[in-house]
Amino acid sequence: MRRASLILSLAVALASAGLPPRPAGALDPAVGRQAASGPLEWFSLGFRAYQRGEKTEALEALRYAAEKGHSGARWKLGRMYADGDGVKEDDYEAYKIFERIVQEQDDDNVAYPNAAYVSSAIVALADYLRRGIPGSPVEPDLSRARQFYFHAASYFGNASAQFELGRMVLNGEGGKANPRQAARWLKLSSEKGNAGAQALLGYLLFDGDRISVRAEPVRGLAMLTLALKRATPAEEAWIRPLQEEVFSLASENERRTALVYAEQKETASARN
Repeated sequence: MRRASLILSLAVALASAGLPPRPAGALDPAVGRQAASGPLEWFSLGFRAYQRGEKTEALEALRYAAEKGHSGARWKLGRMYADGDGVKEDDYEAYKIFERIVQEQDDDNVAYPNAAYVSSAIVALADYLRRGIPGSPVEPDLSRARQFYFHAASYFGNASAQFELGRMVLNGEGGKANPRQAARWLKLSSEKGNAGAQALLGYLLFDGDRISVRAEPVRGLAMLTLALKRATPAEEAWIRPLQEEVFSLASENERRTALVYAEQKETASARN
């Protein structure tokens, strides 16, 4: 799918906006203390400054690289604004930057050099559309968020998009619920190591009823146990209750078998 069809399928109501204005005192490419002319050079300069913890210098260099068309620099700027990393947190500025990355891409083939940045930007837009941005024109739009996740999940194979799409399809957010289809998306994401997908799929497999498959209690509990070990603190907050619920419902034999299976899988994963 070329740029025209992507823009059609991912049309955003907001008018495309430019990057945030450069602050006073920013590096000037004509008189800057570092020599950099092309976007890649400015991106490299910014990346090195970021690694040194010099966030202000990194932000300035990344701005120049972004203005010269470097998608990686734009993506990093978006993340910095989204996370409040070296700059005041501003979700709407981040949204506009991610939007521009998507609108200015030429191809959504996974072999495209900037595919990873575009894929991540689409997921970021979907996240914002799912919850909205208070005090901005970006209102919650579950239907569009689901479309964005689908695009990143199907065209780019993005594991985060596959997980979030699976959750939305499972719960009927932004469209009809389809538990079996949701399980397929969760399986794709879990195979890429997404802890959330592994946990949710394991929970569904434990009894199988919701997705109309044969119950696999040992596999389900093992997946939840592995997911809990790999989870971030934010993921752990919702995965732990699911794992504890399933653990309490499992028989003693199922618990022992699942724990051994989970340990074997973790050992095999560590070797690879």
